Amino acid sequence: MTTLSKTLIAAAAFAAIATSAFSQVAWEFNPGMAYMYAGPGKMSAMAMASGEKNHDAMMRHATKVLGNTVFFMNNGELYSVSGTLDPTGNFYRP
Repeated sequence: MTTLSKTLIAAAAFAAIATSAFSQVAWEFNPGMAYMYAGPGKMSAMAMASGEKNHDAMMRHATKVLGNTVFFMNNGELYSVSGTLDPTGNFYRP
């Protein structure tokens, strides 16, 4: 096996491990940022405008997300359900 082949195999293995580890990282929501789902494949994040007026306008229509809420995609649509996932990804309701 050539050095190039070994390097490519090692890079592919590292990419597979890194991708697997990345998918298990929890979402990190930061203060002052807004995250928007605009349809299949359309997610965006941007800094919110500062100011009391903007904050009040958003809070008038806001709904608190409860703990143990699972978000998932089905047929290109975003859904949420109350429950949890076990370490293997199986859903259950406590």
